[in-house]
Amino acid sequence: MRDDGNGGGFNGLRRRWWFRVLAWLALLSGIGAALVWALFLRDLPSVDALRAYEPPLPTNVRQGDGTPLRSYARERRVELSYEEYPKLLVGAFLSAEDKTFFDHGGVDYPGLIRAAWQGMTSGETPRGTSTITQQVAKNLLLTNEVSYIRKAREAILAFRIENTLSKEQILELYLNQIALGRNAFGVEAAAHAYFDRPVKDLTLPQFAYLAILPKGPSNYMPERHEARAVERRNWVLGQMLENGYVDQAQHDAAVASPLGAVPRQTPSTSPLGGYFIEEVRRQLLDKFGETEKAGPFSVYAGGLWVRTSFDPELQKAAQKALRDGLLRYDRGRGWSGPMREVPFSGDNWRSGLLNTNINLDYEDWRTAIVISKSGGAAQIGFGNGNVGTLPASGAQMPVRGEGGTAFAKLKPGDVIAVAPEGGVFALRSVPKVSGGMVVQDPHTGRILAMQGGFDATIQSFNRATQAQRQPGSTIKPIVYSAALENGMTPASIIVDGPFCVYQGAALGQKCFRNFGNMRGAGPKTMRWGIEQSRNLMTVQAANTTGMDKVVDLIQRIGVTQQKLPPYLSYALGAGDTTVMRMVNAYSILVNHGRALTPSLVDFVQDRKGKVIWPENWRACDRCNAPDWDGKPMPRPVIRSRQVLDAMSAYQMVHITEGVIQRGTATTLRELGRPIMGKTGTSSGPRDVWFVGGTPQMIGGLYIGYDTPTNLGGYAQGGTLAAPIFKQFAQKAFERLDVLPFTAPAGIRMVRIDRASGRPVYGAWPTSDPKGQVIWEAFKPESEPRRRIRRGEEEEAPKAEATKKAVRREAPRDSDFLQREDGIY
Repeated sequence: MRDDGNGGGFNGLRRRWWFRVLAWLALLSGIGAALVWALFLRDLPSVDALRAYEPPLPTNVRQGDGTPLRSYARERRVELSYEEYPKLLVGAFLSAEDKTFFDHGGVDYPGLIRAAWQGMTSGETPRGTSTITQQVAKNLLLTNEVSYIRKAREAILAFRIENTLSKEQILELYLNQIALGRNAFGVEAAAHAYFDRPVKDLTLPQFAYLAILPKGPSNYMPERHEARAVERRNWVLGQMLENGYVDQAQHDAAVASPLGAVPRQTPSTSPLGGYFIEEVRRQLLDKFGETEKAGPFSVYAGGLWVRTSFDPELQKAAQKALRDGLLRYDRGRGWSGPMREVPFSGDNWRSGLLNTNINLDYEDWRTAIVISKSGGAAQIGFGNGNVGTLPASGAQMPVRGEGGTAFAKLKPGDVIAVAPEGGVFALRSVPKVSGGMVVQDPHTGRILAMQGGFDATIQSFNRATQAQRQPGSTIKPIVYSAALENGMTPASIIVDGPFCVYQGAALGQKCFRNFGNMRGAGPKTMRWGIEQSRNLMTVQAANTTGMDKVVDLIQRIGVTQQKLPPYLSYALGAGDTTVMRMVNAYSILVNHGRALTPSLVDFVQDRKGKVIWPENWRACDRCNAPDWDGKPMPRPVIRSRQVLDAMSAYQMVHITEGVIQRGTATTLRELGRPIMGKTGTSSGPRDVWFVGGTPQMIGGLYIGYDTPTNLGGYAQGGTLAAPIFKQFAQKAFERLDVLPFTAPAGIRMVRIDRASGRPVYGAWPTSDPKGQVIWEAFKPESEPRRRIRRGEEEEAPKAEATKKAVRREAPRDSDFLQREDGIY
C-alpha cells in the first residue's frame, strides 16, 4: 500500500484508528463523569449549605415573666456551642467513636477497606467504621440506606465538610444532632433524659455512658440491659485512660460507680394551662407551619422562642374555680363512666394506660386502669407501674342513667379516676357537664389565663375558644350600649310590660316574656332593667333603637364575626359566640370603647433571638437596665380604632357595677371593690354565664353540656356561674389595687333617684347599695334637669360637707362636680 500524500495509506489508517480510540475514551469518560455525578454528587449539600446548617430545634414557650412553660418538638434537643461541652465529655466521645478525629481528613480508609472486604467475602451489606465527620455527613444526607453508593456519597460529603468547617465546628454539629435514645437528640438532651441534669453537671462515668449510645441506644437501655451498658461504659473509660484523657485513679473510681441512670420519664401531657398551651400551638402552626418544609421558622424544628401572656397564678385560680364549680353541679348525679376503654392482654396494661396520655392533676386524683376484678375488689394500675386496690366499698356510686353500682360496671381496660382513701383507693367521677373560662387584660387584650374544660387530656376540645354557645343575658350590656349611642340615657324610662311583634304571615306574632315568666313592673329606668335583667325592657330598648343598629354594634364589638339579621331575639342572646369573644367585648367596654384583639403570644424570636412576630414589634426602653425594679415591662402605646363611643362605654360599665351592688350578681358584692359584670342564662336553661371584672382584669365563663341539655330550673348565671367567678376572684384579686373605673373626659356625674331617674338635690349617695340616691353618669347636655318653681329657694348643702361627700362617693378623679341648675 502506498502513501498518496493525502492522508491515505497505512499512516492515514493509523491516524484514524487513534482518533477513534481517543473519541471513545472521551465519550466513556463523559459517561463515567455523568454516572459519578448522578450516583455520588447529585443532591449533595453545597459548601454554603454546610456553613449555614442548623439542626432541628424545638420551640420553647415561656410565661409572661419569661419562666419556661412548655416546648413543642418531634425530637428532644437542646443546642450548645462547642465551648459549652466539658472536655472530658468530648474525650469520651472521641475515645468511643473516633480517636484520630483531629488527625484524619474526614475518612477512615482502613475502616472502609475492612468494611468493603467484609461485605464482598461475607455477602453482607457493608458496615464499616465511620469517622465522626462521616456520621455528621450521614445525618446531612437525605437517605439512610446502607449501600456502597451511600458510603461513597458519605465520604465525598465528609471531604467537603472537612474543607469547609473547623474540627470544633464539626464536633459541635455532631454533639448537637446525634440520636441517643429516649427521643433525645444531642448530648444535652440525653443528659436530661438519662440523668435528669444538664451536661455540665454530669460525672465522668456518666460522660462515658452517653458516649456508648451512638452505636445503638436500644442495646444499652438501663432498664433492660444494665449489665451490658456498664460493661461497654467501662470499655470507654479504658479507652479514655489509654488516650490520656483521665489518670488511673479517675479511671478506677469511675469503673466502680453504678450506672446511675434515672427511670425513663414520661413527659406530662397536662401541665398547668394545657388548654392555653394548645391554643398557642395552634396559632403558631397557622403562622409558621409544622416542619422544616414549611420554612426556617417551623414550630417543630425552627428553634423558636415564644413569650406568651400566660400568668400561672391566675391560671391556677381559674382552673381550680371552674373545676370546683363543675363538680359542685355534677355532684350526686352518679358515675359518668370510664374516661377511656383500653384493650390489653397479659402485662402490657401500663403501655396501654400511658398511650391514653391522660394525666389528671386535680387535687389528689390519679389516672388508673382496671387490671382485673374479682370478688369485692379490683386491681388497678398506674402510669409509674405501681398497682393498687379499689374495693367495692370505694365504688358504690350509682351509674348515671343506668342504675346499679359503678363497681358492678367496672371491667378490665377501663381507664378511671381514683383518689387515695385509707390505704386503698376510691372511685371518682369526671363531670359530664363542662364549660370554659377566659381572663383578659382589658387595656392590652392579652389573655392571662384560659381553661377550656375539666382537663385538657380528657377533653381536648377547648370550650373557651371553640364552643359556640348562646350568650343569654350577657349580650344585654351590648344591646343597651347601642341604645346609649343613639340617644338614651341610664335614666331613660322603659316600660317593663308586654311586648309583641308581628313577624309576617309565616311566623305570625311573637310575644316576649321575662325570665321565669315574671310579670312586668311597669315604667322603670334603663339601669334598673339591666340590673334586674328584664327581657321585656331589653327588647323595648332594642326596638326603639333599631335592631339594625344593635346587630351592627354586636358585630363591631366582636361578639360575632358576621352581621346578624335584625331580629329582636338576638337582643336576648339568641346568637352564638364564644367565651373569649364575650370577655373581649366587655374588655372593650372597660377600655372606653377602643377595639382590642385577644392575644396569647406577646412576641416570637428565632433561634438567634431576633423578633420575627409581630412584624412591628419594638423593644421597650430600659427593660434590661440594672436598676429595673422588676415591675411589669413597659409596653408601647396601643393605638386602636374606636368601635363604641367612649362615654357610652363608660356609662354601661357604670350601670353594670350596679348588677353587682343590687342586681343578679350580688354574691360578688362582698369582694369589696368596684366590679362590673353581667350574668346570663340561655333558654332552657342550657348555659349559664358570668362576664365581668375590675379595671385591671376581665374574666368570663359559661357552664353547660357539650350537647346542649337543660341544666335544671334552678340553674341561673347568678346561682352557678357568678359563684365560680367569685372563687376565682378571691385569689386573683388579692394582688390588685382597689381602683375605680375611670371616666372619659366629658362625663357628668349627677345625683339621681334610683327608682325614678329624676335629679336629686339636698341628699347624697350613701354606702348602702340599695340607697335611694345614686351617682349616675351622663353625657353633656343629656342629664335630667330639675325645674324649680318660681319663688322657691333650695337649701344649698354646706360646702365642706359637699366636698367630703363628693370625695367619698363620686366615681371620678376630681374632687368637685360643677353646679348647674341645682344639680350636683
